[in-house]
Amino acid sequence: MNELTLRERLIVTIASLLDGARHVAVGASSPIPAAAAMLLRAQKEAVNEPAVRLSILGSVKHNLFTNGSAELFDCAGQGRIDAFFLGGGQIDGQGNINLVGVGDYPHTKVRWPGSFGSAYLYFTIPKVILFREEHSPRVFVDKVDFISAPGTSEPGVYRKGGPYALLTGMALFMFDPSKARFRLVHMHPGHTLEEIQSATGFAFDVDPQLSVTPSPDAATLELLRGRVLDELRETYPDFAQQLTKEIAAHAE
Repeated sequence: MNELTLRERLIVTIASLLDGARHVAVGASSPIPAAAAMLLRAQKEAVNEPAVRLSILGSVKHNLFTNGSAELFDCAGQGRIDAFFLGGGQIDGQGNINLVGVGDYPHTKVRWPGSFGSAYLYFTIPKVILFREEHSPRVFVDKVDFISAPGTSEPGVYRKGGPYALLTGMALFMFDPSKARFRLVHMHPGHTLEEIQSATGFAFDVDPQLSVTPSPDAATLELLRGRVLDELRETYPDFAQQLTKEIAAHAE
């Protein structure tokens, strides 16, 4: 088996986190999560298990919605979406995310696109996976400058959703809502605990069974490099081309 690229590892890891979801929704600019959802769907079909429904905003072929985010919000509110993805310019150890900017609001030194429906989806979708390829202290901070969407709520506040896991270019963390704290469970090959601690601006727990992120079997890799890569070209042609080049470079 050819050596995995980092992005292939991220796709395979997300697919494993999505296992059990019946309906996965993906934002318009999220090629890696989209590829993971496509991979999960292909895996389930390969073993004749119940189909996984995909709603990839911006896609014609892989999207059941005809009115964009309005239908996404309605579907989430009705409890008909099982998994979604959020990122952030800043993410802290309590699972809070910041999509607004750096500095004291409204006098931010750096301005990002904004919160949009992130808080609503964070509350209504049971499994929200936080995802950022960059793993650095400027992204993973002790306390976000602005809370676009809170990771936890006060007792008595009704919410079905919240952070389930945090995946980065270095590692995988799981979130414990009772502690409002992340737990490091896997390190990607080539990284150490000390390196991850140095690159993370918040404190986290370490799983007693901390291990290297698992690699896929040959059948999974074949699906990813075949069917999934072909499906990606419809919605994310540039990403699919880039991933194809990365795979070829690793094979040399």
